[in-house]
Amino acid sequence: MNDLDSAGRYALGDRKVKRLGYGAMQLAGPGVFGPPKDRKAALAVLRAAIEAGVDHVDTSDFYGPHETNLLIREALAPYPDDLVIVTKIGARRGPDASWLPAFSPAELTQAVHDNLRHLGLDVLDVVNLRIMFGIHGPAEGSIEAPLATLAELQRQGLVRHIGLSNVTPAQIEQGRAICDIVCVQNHYNLVQRADDVLIDDLARQGIAYVPFFPLGGFTPLQSSVLSDVARRLGATPMQTALAWLLQRSPNILSIPGTSSVVHLQENLAAAALRLPADALAALDGIAAQAGGQAPAA
Repeated sequence: MNDLDSAGRYALGDRKVKRLGYGAMQLAGPGVFGPPKDRKAALAVLRAAIEAGVDHVDTSDFYGPHETNLLIREALAPYPDDLVIVTKIGARRGPDASWLPAFSPAELTQAVHDNLRHLGLDVLDVVNLRIMFGIHGPAEGSIEAPLATLAELQRQGLVRHIGLSNVTPAQIEQGRAICDIVCVQNHYNLVQRADDVLIDDLARQGIAYVPFFPLGGFTPLQSSVLSDVARRLGATPMQTALAWLLQRSPNILSIPGTSSVVHLQENLAAAALRLPADALAALDGIAAQAGGQAPAA
């Protein structure tokens, strides 16, 4: 199924968004903890993204914590009518910057209210429930209880749409029996290809797939093949990796993050890059050489 509209946008809940958005995680301090190194630069990146036409920003109140949401509000409020802000709940930060599960009804409810307050919103466009059963990636386990809490917050009018993050196909199936799921956010990129079948299944169902760490995250993608293909196309390796994602499936919405306006502009330029068949074949071979796995998120 190809649900792209005439402008090449894909559905995210009841809205259509461009397929290259912006992920705000890197705006927080080192280790996604504490304030940004350069607050003015962080605000400039957010404003430059909107000026460039970005209409999908991904964030969370546990980035910082609170730092990225407060930056987004300062830089962008009052928000453009076409801007979709996606946040996520299900985790909290320890005083040592550790990432800890936060699945109780009280914690999830507080997280929604914290996101609303720090973003300055009356309702959240999309909230992803981040599942933290596994240390290095998705792990099986029932998501019924936490998702039921989020669904109740949706019924109260605090959340428009619900997504899932760091989940297995079985958990997605369980989730869809509880409420509508508009997007799935998992670890996926040119090297990390474990969700290939899932992406195609979601595309047939009209559900957006949002890869986190699309450029490798804390361990950026490095490959001589990627560099060679990029050189032939007159692009950077990261632009080429982003273009590959966009051509991989129409339901992929990419949210590369950066704290640099220059890198932001380079990332957004990838939307216009078209990879010929031989380039796609060469890039598809990278995962096979790497065993289909990337460092754990």
